[in-house]
Amino acid sequence: MKQFEIVEGPLHVQQYIDYVLHPGAGAITTFTGHVREWTNGVRTLFLSYEAYVPMAEKKLAQIGSEIDEKWPGSKVSIAHRIGELQISDIAVVIAVSSPHRKSAYEANEYAIERIKEMVPIWKKEIWEDGEEWMGDQRRKPFEGGNL
Repeated sequence: MKQFEIVEGPLHVQQYIDYVLHPGAGAITTFTGHVREWTNGVRTLFLSYEAYVPMAEKKLAQIGSEIDEKWPGSKVSIAHRIGELQISDIAVVIAVSSPHRKSAYEANEYAIERIKEMVPIWKKEIWEDGEEWMGDQRRKPFEGGNL
C-alpha cells in the first residue's frame, strides 16, 4: 500500500485509516465513493474506470501536498480503483487525519473536489440501454504518446 495510489482490486478502507493515524490526530475523516445503481432515473449496470496511472498517482500526491500546506498537521492517504466496478463497490477512498475535526472535514472535501478537477481518471457508465464516458474529461482515455 502506498500513500497515494491507483489500484485494480478492491479497496480496503481500514489500511488507509491506519496510514493516517498518529498520536497528534484528534480526528480522522474517511470518504468512500461508491458505484450507485440509479442516476437521474437511469439504471447503471456497472462502471469502468481507466487512468493514466503514473500521472494520476503524481496528481494524488500533489493534492496531499496542497492539503499539508492548507491544513498543517494533517495527514492524507488517497486511493482510486480502476477496472470494472459493480454496484456498491468502492471507487475512491480518502482518509484525512488532523489535530481537529473541522480541518479533517475540510481537507477531505477539498481532496475529492481536486480529484474530480485534475486527476487523469476516466469513468464510463454502462446502462441497460447504452454507455457514455462521464466527467470533466468526456472522451476516451489516453492510449499512448504524450499528453
